Amino acid sequence: MVRSGKTRPIDAEKGKAPPMAANYRDTVVAHMMTPGVVQIPGDVSVTEAASLMERERMPCLLVKDTEASYGLMTPTDIVRKVVAQGLEPDDIEVRTIMTQPVQFIEYDRLVDEASTLMMSSGSPILIVTKEQLPVGVLTVRDLILSPQRRAVQIPAVLQVLEGSDPPRECQAVIVQLSHVGALVQSLLSLLPDTPVLLSFSLPNFVTPLAIRGTIVAQPVQTAHNGDAVRPSQSTTEIQFSGLPPSDQSKIKAWMLQNATTDRDLP
Repeated sequence: MVRSGKTRPIDAEKGKAPPMAANYRDTVVAHMMTPGVVQIPGDVSVTEAASLMERERMPCLLVKDTEASYGLMTPTDIVRKVVAQGLEPDDIEVRTIMTQPVQFIEYDRLVDEASTLMMSSGSPILIVTKEQLPVGVLTVRDLILSPQRRAVQIPAVLQVLEGSDPPRECQAVIVQLSHVGALVQSLLSLLPDTPVLLSFSLPNFVTPLAIRGTIVAQPVQTAHNGDAVRPSQSTTEIQFSGLPPSDQSKIKAWMLQNATTDRDLP
């Protein structure tokens, strides 16, 4: 099994992404996707692949058949192409039932662009990439059922997990929240890819959350003359990593329970 962090870059000619969104706070693919991609070679049996997909709780597996050939294996492929045909899954390789072509989209594209790509390609599943490396999965179910990122004001503690002993930490405020990441204001100015731990409690929930994540980006504020300015507090984008499904469900449930139209982000 190969995780997204160890996969090789996807051929750029297979689907170049459109320009980045100018508005940093628009809802982008990274806010809605399921983090992580499970990649397998094409000669794995359907039985083994199905067990892996169930164990990892993923909506699909990314199949890399050759250096230039990718496919997806989904539960629907197993049912229609193996079970319904009366075939023995132990004897079938995933390359023979995988769905092609695979549709890729960069993590910083707008969700509206993902919806358009799904409609134009007829694919209900997109593989999300960051600099051509698979980092997540976005399904039509995510777009329909996942609550959009919301504006919040939740006190938190932000701790840097590397580069200092003991780890640096400071008080922070979560100003935007979803089940896959958060926008946080703090006194720390952190570089992209810095590992962090974000600890907070959802209002009206007893059990606190301590979520590992990675700094994705830090929006640069500019003065009227175009020069960069340093605010007293840094606004930092954090992408959650290794978040258990139970905690994802807890955040989703809280967001849905506290949904108000005027607090939804674009």
